[in-house]
Amino acid sequence: MNSYDDIKDKRCPQSLGKMTAEDRAAQFAPFAALTGFGALINETARLTDRRPVLDAETQELLNQRIHYIKENIRSRPEVEVTVFVPDKHKEGGSIETVSGKVRVIDEVNRELIFEDKRKIELGEIIYIII
Repeated sequence: MNSYDDIKDKRCPQSLGKMTAEDRAAQFAPFAALTGFGALINETARLTDRRPVLDAETQELLNQRIHYIKENIRSRPEVEVTVFVPDKHKEGGSIETVSGKVRVIDEVNRELIFEDKRKIELGEIIYIII
């Protein structure tokens, strides 16, 4: 007697119905070892700008314009500020332009505060147009 004599005459079990694609995919979900890997690749590939280094002449011009804004703060001067925004997740950041009327220059926290309460760190300012 062979080891399969007891079952070789039996019929093969037949499926009661076809499995849906979703059910078939669900069987393999626990093996998705690379879940989240795509997001990590996208984050790594995302480009950032380097922090600009201002020369002495540009820094002096910024200081003059900030002084002008301080002197004329009561008239709420309208300005356009180019600012470096550090990235929260990786080295570098982005360069953005913000415009509006300046409400106050907070020298303690070193911030330029607009009428709409937006705040810009003075150390991140690259250029100011008055």
